[in-house]
Amino acid sequence: MILSGREIERAVGTDIIIEPFERSKVNPNSYNLTLHNELLVYENEILDMKKPNPTKKLVIPEEGLLLEPNKLYLGRTKEFTTTSKYVPMLEGRSSTGRLGLCIHVTAGFGDIGFAGYWTLEIYCIHPLIIYPDIEVCQIYYHTIKGDYDLYSSGKYQNNTGIQSSMMYKDFENMESSELLNPAGKYLLKFAKNHNLSLSEAYKHPIIKARFDFFNRTGL
Repeated sequence: MILSGREIERAVGTDIIIEPFERSKVNPNSYNLTLHNELLVYENEILDMKKPNPTKKLVIPEEGLLLEPNKLYLGRTKEFTTTSKYVPMLEGRSSTGRLGLCIHVTAGFGDIGFAGYWTLEIYCIHPLIIYPDIEVCQIYYHTIKGDYDLYSSGKYQNNTGIQSSMMYKDFENMESSELLNPAGKYLLKFAKNHNLSLSEAYKHPIIKARFDFFNRTGL
């Protein structure tokens, strides 16, 4: 069930935190969030999931900033939000969509317990001038059925600004867990004996064969 705007307003300050909150931004079943005046863009043409990808900051001036098509911009909401009772969801507004502006390329589905500013994955179909402090998206809230755990990821929780992708940490965690098995122990020894980093050793055919064997047999 989706909360009505009136129910959102009643819950603000207790079960729902939206800071700052303005009653004029309450919709029939959502609340409008505004765009901060900073953006991030990736510096490299080719991005790598396994590595941190460098970014540079852009400031949206009062007179506006021209966005280029086929380019990803990372922005954020001015509002800090959190809830430990409802599932927060984020969608673009119809008015921005009709200008060809996508506010969330993929990740509009939030987690109960997330606390922070929403990083926006901004993409435009046509060249478009945007401005700071505009109401670009809307947050709405679902009830949840059954027992649940609160979001506690260390990657994006309690952020203080725009966050670029930290997917590389998923690979780091995966590789760390693999080091606990026999193949991982062999990798550590191989890297030390050949004076290689773990990532360099991991690419070696002998190591790949050892991990393949472990995955098949568990030995």
